[in-house]
Amino acid sequence: MGSGNWIIDNLNSALNTWNSKMTEIWNLLIQGPETFKGGGAWIVIQSVNGALKGIGLGLLVLFFAMGVIKTCSGFSDMKRPEQIFKMFIRFALAEAAVEYGLDLLLGMFSIGLGMVQTVMKSSGLIQTNGTALPQEIIDHINQVDFWNSIPLWIITLIGSIVIIVLSFVMLLSVYGRMFRLYIYAAISPIAFSTFAGQPSESVGRNYLRSFAGVCMEGVMITLACVVFSSLAMTPPVLSGMGLSPVTVVWNYVVELILNLLILVGAVKASDRITKEVLGL
Repeated sequence: MGSGNWIIDNLNSALNTWNSKMTEIWNLLIQGPETFKGGGAWIVIQSVNGALKGIGLGLLVLFFAMGVIKTCSGFSDMKRPEQIFKMFIRFALAEAAVEYGLDLLLGMFSIGLGMVQTVMKSSGLIQTNGTALPQEIIDHINQVDFWNSIPLWIITLIGSIVIIVLSFVMLLSVYGRMFRLYIYAAISPIAFSTFAGQPSESVGRNYLRSFAGVCMEGVMITLACVVFSSLAMTPPVLSGMGLSPVTVVWNYVVELILNLLILVGAVKASDRITKEVLGL
C-alpha cells in the first residue's frame, strides 16, 4: 500500500525490488547445481556428462598413447618395471576421474558451499530486513513543498530506475556463475581424460583450478553482499550542516546508488578477484 507521497513510493518500490533480488541471491548462493530450479537442468547435465564419457574414454587412450611416446625415448624404457607401474597408475586414475569426475566436482562444490554458509552464519546479516528507507529521510521528504517536490520526484525516479537495473545486473551475474558450473560439469569427462598423458595433464589441472575458482566465486560474492548489508544497516549522515530537505534527500539517493554500484562492481569482478587471490 502506498504512502500517499510519490517520492517515498518511488524509493520504497525500488528498495523493495532490490531487497527481493538480494533475497533471491542469498538463496542462490546456498543452492547446489543439483537443486537449482528444482534440479531439472542438473538431470540434463548428467545425461550430457554420461554421453561424453564414451568420448572421454576414447580420448583417454589417445592421450595415454601420446604420453607413452613422449615419456619413453626407446623400447628399453618400456621394460623398466617402475616406468610401467607409473603409467599404469596414471591411466587407472585418469579412467576413474572420467568415470566418477562428476562426484569429484560435487565434492569440491560442497566445500565451497560450506564456506559460503559459514560466512553467512558468522555475519548474522542473512536474517535482516534488507535496505529500508530511513525515517529521517521520510520526514525530510514530507517537509518538501509542492514545487520543490517536482524536481525531487524526477531525481528519485531516475535513482529508482538505476537501483532496479543494478539489482537485475547483479542477479544475472550470480545466475551466470551457476551456468558456468553446469558447463564445467557437462564437459568433465573430456577434461579429465587429459590426465592420462603427461604432456596433456596441464589441461586437466587448469580445468580443476578454473572449477575451484568458480566455486570460490560464491564466497567472494557472499563477502561482498555481507559488507554491503553491514553498510546498509549503518544510518547515513543526513543532516547537521543546515542542509535543505531537497539536498538531504539528494545526498541520500546519491550515497545509496554509489554503495549499490560498488556492490554490483564487486559481484561482477568476483571471478577476477578470485583468480588474483588464489593465483589461478
